[in-house]
Amino acid sequence: MSVTTTHTVRELAVTMPGATRVFERMGIDYCCGGGRTLADACATFHVPIEEVVRSLEEAGHTTPSGVNSLDWQTESLTDLCSYIVDKHHVFTRQELERLEKLLDKVCSRHGENHPELAQLQTLFLALKQDLLPHMLKEEQVLFPYINLMEAAITNHNNIPTPFFATVQNPVRMMMSEHDAAGDLLRQMRSIAGNYVPPSDACISYQTLYQALAEFEADLHQHIHLENNILFPRAVEMELQAEGSRANMAVRSGCFVH
Repeated sequence: MSVTTTHTVRELAVTMPGATRVFERMGIDYCCGGGRTLADACATFHVPIEEVVRSLEEAGHTTPSGVNSLDWQTESLTDLCSYIVDKHHVFTRQELERLEKLLDKVCSRHGENHPELAQLQTLFLALKQDLLPHMLKEEQVLFPYINLMEAAITNHNNIPTPFFATVQNPVRMMMSEHDAAGDLLRQMRSIAGNYVPPSDACISYQTLYQALAEFEADLHQHIHLENNILFPRAVEMELQAEGSRANMAVRSGCFVH
């Protein structure tokens, strides 16, 4: 697709190969802030729009190595849920445990000379406290319902009525929690000086900052898959199924006011 400044960041992230890597490198929020136009995003994050457009166009002509090649706009939602859990939820849980221990170690050795580490640790622990129950709610409530809904539609059955009334309700909650996680990530990056270790940083300190940057990038991709692909598709699927059911009821004379 041709890149224009009126495209939203979400549209570009979803449809252009490599776009998320460009946004990650440029510091543009494409997961929680995907509703901005490219022009607005460049202005918000103070990056040259010409450079971003050029990088996006270059990325559009290549397939980045190591990037999952599946088109999640067309794959089943069940497969997408499984992918998110197996790739991103597993990684997030593993890294939260590893990073907590690494932060403890670095704070104990460098905290006196670098008081910002205590702030970083506080924010990280708040992020961990938010993410663990968040992922559990997705795995135990939202994702299973999306899978049931898709299976019902595939088998030409009525979709089940969940206790939360409509998929839009948990989706709204999950997106709000994503926004909170995004805010914490931005605060952590700011306090850590964009994860550039200080001159007196030991190997553990350097490892911590590199790992936090990689964790942030994975969480951005994780949230992008949910906010920009999974959730909109699930909401649309439910709306279409309800519309089809209402139309069938009207045609059969069974519509109830």
